[in-house]
Amino acid sequence: MSTPPERARFLARDSFIELTARERAVRVLDAGSFRELAGPFDRLTSPWLPLQDIVTQADDGVVIARGTLEGHAAVVASIEGAYQGGSIGEVSGAKLAGALELALRDAGRGRPVRPVLLLETGGVRLQEANLGLAAIAEVHAAIVALRRHVPVVAVVAGAVGCFGGMSLAAALASHLIVTRQARLGMNGPEVIEQEAGLAELDALDRARIWSLMGGEQRYATGFADALVEDDAAAIGAAVRSAFASAAGGAPRSERVASLSARLAAIDAAHPPEPAALRALWARETGA
Repeated sequence: MSTPPERARFLARDSFIELTARERAVRVLDAGSFRELAGPFDRLTSPWLPLQDIVTQADDGVVIARGTLEGHAAVVASIEGAYQGGSIGEVSGAKLAGALELALRDAGRGRPVRPVLLLETGGVRLQEANLGLAAIAEVHAAIVALRRHVPVVAVVAGAVGCFGGMSLAAALASHLIVTRQARLGMNGPEVIEQEAGLAELDALDRARIWSLMGGEQRYATGFADALVEDDAAAIGAAVRSAFASAAGGAPRSERVASLSARLAAIDAAHPPEPAALRALWARETGA
């Protein structure tokens, strides 16, 4: 019995989601160009987690790598969603912000570096609260400054998704790539259920969650720029394409009039269902 083409393609894929943060960075960069900075042998661990009897990780859950993309200098910041839910603390946040700030310094000196953010994160690490929030704010500022020189490309592939303050980092990126398995939102399903109750959202209702904040929905409503399959080669190609086709239009976060018009079209007393929202907020041409 022959395998249906779609199933065969799914089985043959090289899943990006199943890779570790380090493996993802390797696969995005040109073959043989990966060089890790502030890696696990530097032992840059959180000083706060042991005080709360939490085991640290030698890279604090963030991999920073230099390399090339189609021969151009690049830096990849990849978050390990399997460690503390990809949460951002003082050290991991400093690594992210520092990588972007160094890329900004190089761009200002006429040596542009292509920045790529591989985001799998629940947002700030609650055990390091204010320190993590401060670091995320530095990440936001660095993205806004850097995107004036070179596109900042972000990828949300799946597994953890991208939530909290780091969802704002995704929104600030010049170009956002998602898979159907990805989730993107300010608050995660568990937080919404905890704070607003089961009537607002059942965190176990996977179909409902992905219809609201899944990658396909975010792409269809214009909050992501590319929807790709969970395949390492496809995501690598999408990253390269994002830099090759970077337009000079205003970043999404600066389209205030357009975003305000979208909000004005919503009746807060009767919020639209996901399918209706797709029709109401259909992707704009060039969005």
